[in-house]
Amino acid sequence: MEEVRTQAKAAVGLDILWKALTKELRFVVPKAIPNLVKDVEMIEGDGGLGSVLLFNFCSDASPMTYQREKIVELEESLHQIALEVIEGGHLNHGFSSYKTTFMLTAIGEQETLVDIKVSYQFDQKDDRNTKMPLKTTDSTLYFIRCLETYLQNADS
Repeated sequence: MEEVRTQAKAAVGLDILWKALTKELRFVVPKAIPNLVKDVEMIEGDGGLGSVLLFNFCSDASPMTYQREKIVELEESLHQIALEVIEGGHLNHGFSSYKTTFMLTAIGEQETLVDIKVSYQFDQKDDRNTKMPLKTTDSTLYFIRCLETYLQNADS
């Protein structure tokens, strides 16, 4: 298993961002990145640990059309959540395992540090895969930026 890490600062309070990444994830994602995610369905569970979400992508996310993700870590006290792809998406594009972990830390009343860790394994080593982890953190940072913008606008 390989890992890549990055960080982002979001100009949103910890509680608001945590709620968006956990309890309201399936409602917030299509609003934050409507060009990429058409909708998110809860297909197992209640949004807690072990829940499975189905992300249906828009044509802008091509060639990916959908991705099922399972909440494999949920630590309220640490403000940490991890989602693992269990079908479709990244698993159809060279990865045999793919997990994204978010850990939030308040750095001010309206500012949160987001630590991001992507753990992955390739099906096979080939040239196509060498740039994927970089693209992965780029897309995760893009999501955090869009989520930040959406939450700031929803707040006002």
